Amino acid sequence: MSEPRARLRTVDGAPTLRFERRLAHPPEKVWRAISDPSRMSAWFPAAVTTEPRPGAAMRFTFADAPETADSMSHGEVLEFDPPKVYMFRWNRDVLRFELVADAVGTLLIFTHVLGGGPGARLGAARSAVGWDRCLAALTAALGGGHTEPDTTWLADIEYYTAEFGLDTGDCAEVADGYVLRFARDLVWQPLDRLWSLLTEEQTPTVGGPPPIRATNAHVEAGELVGVEPPRWLEYEWRHDDAVAGNVRWSFEADPDLGVRVELTQTLPEELAGLRPQLLAAWHVHLEVFFAATRGDIRCPWPAERVAALAERYAADLGE
Repeated sequence: MSEPRARLRTVDGAPTLRFERRLAHPPEKVWRAISDPSRMSAWFPAAVTTEPRPGAAMRFTFADAPETADSMSHGEVLEFDPPKVYMFRWNRDVLRFELVADAVGTLLIFTHVLGGGPGARLGAARSAVGWDRCLAALTAALGGGHTEPDTTWLADIEYYTAEFGLDTGDCAEVADGYVLRFARDLVWQPLDRLWSLLTEEQTPTVGGPPPIRATNAHVEAGELVGVEPPRWLEYEWRHDDAVAGNVRWSFEADPDLGVRVELTQTLPEELAGLRPQLLAAWHVHLEVFFAATRGDIRCPWPAERVAALAERYAADLGE
């Protein structure tokens, strides 16, 4: 990606993406491109219906919305000050476009406030990648051209996921030990497809073994103790031939916030020394799983990355 990268900050308690683009066009031309619904169709991700005034209702329509999202959503114009500021609410989010004239033409400052509470932050990488492409299309449209076919989507979202710390697991101390937890955005994938990928189209049953793709060599898997397709499954894990805790995979879908996977593992206090290795293993496991949701099957298991991440997690845990 040749464009400047997005930045993620927390502003007034809300995760906020910020983008800057220098455009070789006067503010008046850029303003028409970002505020006229008929011109927005060249770069904005949805068809927009509204009026050019504060307080006007807005409607956003996706021609090919994924089944996990609504095809139509609503908002409101919050600020309309040509050719300087255009701000509006889109569902729970707030988008703001600010144009500043400079010697080259126009500096576009675009911010996206991700509404919906703490869970909204998980979708920041997905949103950053999407807006990078939209802004590239805007730049091309202003110059009378078109963008090239997308070939770097997976690499770009992996970059942002790591840059924003959205791939990192945490360790919570509880009364009888620890809970390791990861949550990761899966970009609107249908739950049935994710379940099929995790289970390799098998039918896991309580008392039987967990699906191979739900396990890895760093965690000795025991038997399934619960399963509810396509939402969740849970199995015991073992250490030194004894049950040490449980591992749980769960998938959640929200029409506004997207689709996510949550993974937790419980372990007793006496196995605290395993935490860095387990965190590293699940960190990599979810990287591999996410890539597989995009058709990128990664073999063999990246052992060197697990080792490097284990050192990082050990440092974070003060070990």
